[in-house]
Amino acid sequence: MSDTVVAPPGTPTDAGLRTGVMSGPELAAQAIANIAPSAVIAFTAAAIFLGAGNGTIYAFALATIVILCVGYCVVVFARKHASAGSLYTYVSKGLGPFGAFLAGVTLLIGCFGIAAASLSGSVSYMAQFLTMLGLPAQGLGWDIGLAVVLGGLATLFTIRGIRLSARVSLVLELVSVGIILVLLIAALVWAGPAAWDPAQVLASGSSFQGVASGMVLGILGFVGFSSADALGREAKEPYKAIPRAIMWSALGVGVLYVFAAYTQITVLGDDLATSSSPLESMSALIGMPGWFAAVLTFGVSASFFAVVVAPLNVIGRIVYVMGKEGVVAERFGRTHEQHLTPHRVLIIAGAAAVAVDIVLLLSGAATGEILVWVNTWGTYGYMVAYALVAIACVVYTQRAKMRNGLVKVCATVAVVTMAYVFFANVWPVPVFPYNVIPYVFLVTVALALTRYAYLARRRPEVIARIGQHRDERDGGRRLIRPPSDEKSPFR
Repeated sequence: MSDTVVAPPGTPTDAGLRTGVMSGPELAAQAIANIAPSAVIAFTAAAIFLGAGNGTIYAFALATIVILCVGYCVVVFARKHASAGSLYTYVSKGLGPFGAFLAGVTLLIGCFGIAAASLSGSVSYMAQFLTMLGLPAQGLGWDIGLAVVLGGLATLFTIRGIRLSARVSLVLELVSVGIILVLLIAALVWAGPAAWDPAQVLASGSSFQGVASGMVLGILGFVGFSSADALGREAKEPYKAIPRAIMWSALGVGVLYVFAAYTQITVLGDDLATSSSPLESMSALIGMPGWFAAVLTFGVSASFFAVVVAPLNVIGRIVYVMGKEGVVAERFGRTHEQHLTPHRVLIIAGAAAVAVDIVLLLSGAATGEILVWVNTWGTYGYMVAYALVAIACVVYTQRAKMRNGLVKVCATVAVVTMAYVFFANVWPVPVFPYNVIPYVFLVTVALALTRYAYLARRRPEVIARIGQHRDERDGGRRLIRPPSDEKSPFR
């Protein structure tokens, strides 16, 4: 039976998304860019060290395992369904229209929050970089101007084409990670025999509670890792390439986090907990050339910029599918005739990200505060979406009569951990404004659900189509392949 949604007579034609143009490295670039490993390395290890101490590397290791569990649940779907709808489409296979809508909404919140927050991060570091070059790039005017320029460039790249935006992300992340790896390796060479730190290997002086709390921050450093799944139509060999991109990028970034944390603790010791910029402190301590600080600052800014681009791509494709199904206005379900990208959504999302930053800047918030506040709001969206796809995966595999022992284990780990992450961020009650951000998130979701209530009451035929759109490359046929019953997700 066909899964293709037949458009009503008179519906405007759609040029569609490009088919089969994204290579494996470009898919990995999309996933890694959404994670922003350089930005996480610059801040998160120090934050985890405050509670986990010498157990910091194990906090990152546990976070990696949890994310791989989430990734495995996503991969079960990705092996059989190539869609631009990402988790929105996947969840529909297990939890039906309401679950799909909720997953779509929370994933959009996550993507938009990360994009807007990362724009602020890119502005902050770009202003520092320009100042190092001798330009007076400080003050409200410069921050607003940089937000407009960088946000506009990110939006332009996403509109011009998925390959262009992916390659920009790939180059920027390679440059950024390369700069940091040079620093980390140089630091270990500088340390000499002291580079071997048995206190970290044995987690001396750390507690389980400290490591568990650190794991929460570690998990937040992976949000967005599955974004390659939104490129199902545009990927070459999507049933193989997307699962590999998701799992290998998560594993690779996890190893990088462990290595970076180990090196920072080895070199800086207890000073890591008090350093406002650990990478710069390490660079100065080991005697790197003066110009390296500027290069390092540019690298972190570039990493943040890549994160603006990557989630905008995901937003565009999820809303594109929603437009096809009638969940949102039909005009959002059409692409640019030349560039074959969902340009209407991208323009609105890019402009909205810039607007959020400008409004908060005008209210007196600093770029660093905007980065943390908006990022926290968006992260709640990812947490809910990840929990939903894990639950949906269990239901889906049971209905398909697939062996799902590993799915159940991974889903349990994912759901329990996401619940713990959410709880750890609301109790003990944090200081303002972190105490209200969870409720801002819940209000945002509630407002979005009014759209579902409207559709259920006035347009039930739209509810029936949620998650059912199929890309033209599949010929309207349900692609059921022989069950891969728990084979390695890395294959």
